[in-house]
Amino acid sequence: MDDATAMRAALVEARQTAEHGDVPVGAIVVRDGVVIASAGNQREQLNDPSAHAEVLALRAAAAHLGTWRLDDCTLYVTLEPCVMCAGAIINARVGTVVFGAPDLKAGAVGSLYNIAADPRLNHEPVVRHGVLTEECASLLQEFFSERR
Repeated sequence: MDDATAMRAALVEARQTAEHGDVPVGAIVVRDGVVIASAGNQREQLNDPSAHAEVLALRAAAAHLGTWRLDDCTLYVTLEPCVMCAGAIINARVGTVVFGAPDLKAGAVGSLYNIAADPRLNHEPVVRHGVLTEECASLLQEFFSERR
């Protein structure tokens, strides 16, 4: 599965979250070319500040594999992970992170912070960005323009 195909699957998750009022961010976890977990933001739906797409997808992947170590997995997410999600990525030992749109206000994998490349931490995932950036960004822009 290539990055664009995987990101399209994450975009499907993101679009579904907007239906229940959550910020449209989607994430999938891929292992050996197979999607093993997927999620969209559910903060509004669950009234849970930690219910970001990345965290939910990582939880589902760990449950699916029966281990919290996701070092042979790739996380695809439509928006650059925040500090909380970057911490979860490090703690889960995710092998690779691929994101679509940068988050200049809260991004923690290169834009505002770069937790994934901090040599003081015990894990440094491979990070790729800019996959379907326009589609990922426009989905967020449309969501927020409708609410203003």
